[in-house]
Amino acid sequence: MKQLKKAKIALEDGTIFKGYSFGARGERYGEVVFNTSMTGYQEILTDPSYKGQIVTMTCPMIGNYGVNPEDVESRKIFLEGFAVKECSRIRSNWRSTKTLNEYLKENNIVGIEGIDTRALTKHIRLQGTMKAVLSTEDLDDKSLVKKAKKSQGLVGMDLVKDVTYDKAQQWSKEGKHKVAVLDCGVKFNILRKLTDRNCKVIVYPAKTAADEILKGKPDGVLLSNGPGDPAAVPYVAQTAKKLLGKIPIFGICLGQQILGLALGGKTYKLKFGHHGGNHPVKDLRTGKISITSQNHGFCVDMDSLKKDDIEITHMNLNDNTLEGMRHKKLAAFSVQFHPEHAPGPCDAEYLFDNFIEMLK
Repeated sequence: MKQLKKAKIALEDGTIFKGYSFGARGERYGEVVFNTSMTGYQEILTDPSYKGQIVTMTCPMIGNYGVNPEDVESRKIFLEGFAVKECSRIRSNWRSTKTLNEYLKENNIVGIEGIDTRALTKHIRLQGTMKAVLSTEDLDDKSLVKKAKKSQGLVGMDLVKDVTYDKAQQWSKEGKHKVAVLDCGVKFNILRKLTDRNCKVIVYPAKTAADEILKGKPDGVLLSNGPGDPAAVPYVAQTAKKLLGKIPIFGICLGQQILGLALGGKTYKLKFGHHGGNHPVKDLRTGKISITSQNHGFCVDMDSLKKDDIEITHMNLNDNTLEGMRHKKLAAFSVQFHPEHAPGPCDAEYLFDNFIEMLK
């Protein structure tokens, strides 16, 4: 049997997790987070919102159904590293074309297996997310901790510029409704859900000016998901502010945070974020509870919003954080979770229908 190469994750607080390398070899820096999804690792890997992060999967075995060309959520893998209890070298699914190990190697993503992912998850839940380094090269504990402490975190970092398209993209050419998507790291399934609802979709780079978007005469604008600190991308919030009142707006995840900033609100960093496909959210208008897919480390401070203008529409039942809002006078609403799922439950797809109704 081929001997496995050692690897380590070192956290900035001095905690070390020892394991073995899979995927590419090297050294990567990022904030460690945990994802509670049981399946959907390929969609998680290709979600641009994970830029700047090392993702730990809480499900003990990952990779057993392989990967395929269809289940990608962006043009490449943007996350910094991948940590699992066990990476399956056997793939068993009729759609699979390669193993997870091969996929990570091809995309130059460093993985670590054999660590106690339960202990790492519990540590993050108690202490909060923190900066870390994942290495297959430097295995000296003191050196790694020093590197983790010196590395850049997410706060104040513009990561949107690293994931957005360089120029406008025509996603779908035919449709009754013309929708402009401001790309902060948009997932493909958001674009698919709009296309399924008879929308002609154009994706614009994050730094596109409001006038340029309006020049295309869209029926509505979608502010997409994306990575990092919303306060670090004030140019996107300024664009959203200029669009308010001129065109219907729908914000998803980072898009909600951007809308919140555009409306004069503030954002803050969560202790360990929401990452997974099993987060219960209550629609305060109907009382209905949806199980949602989520991936964010920041949140809008609901107390910073003007109550005369903004209605809180959704709440997270795990920690009572803001999950949805709408403007009482203008055609604008947003949610913190992912109604397009991929992966995760389909409970919240109705929000795309709500957006389409605004366009009519």
